[in-house]
Amino acid sequence: MTTSTPQDQPAPQTDPAVRAELGRLRDSIDNIDAAVVHMLAERFKCTQQVGHLKAAHDLPPADPSREARQIERLRELAENAKLDPAFAEKFLNFIISEVIRHHEQIAADSGPAPTQDTPQG
Repeated sequence: MTTSTPQDQPAPQTDPAVRAELGRLRDSIDNIDAAVVHMLAERFKCTQQVGHLKAAHDLPPADPSREARQIERLRELAENAKLDPAFAEKFLNFIISEVIRHHEQIAADSGPAPTQDTPQG
């Protein structure tokens, strides 16, 4: 639940049609925000699986060449969508750093792989 502050509300003398349009636009923004959160949750479910696969096969948490390709791809998508590519890159870099942090934690939690000489409990 969000709380509004006086600056969030249109002035009382604002035309009712303007208030209605503002409300409609804000409802759309709220719906888009919800969709973004759900899409990020799905993305992180996939990246968690990648992290477990990397840990199981002793692969590094980061993949700089993949990350560079993804950033270039996202910048192009942003340009085509009329979104600032620099913003899109910052956003993806934030996500990538979080994914790498998760992958490092997964690798740390999985510990070293048992060897044949190690007794199994």
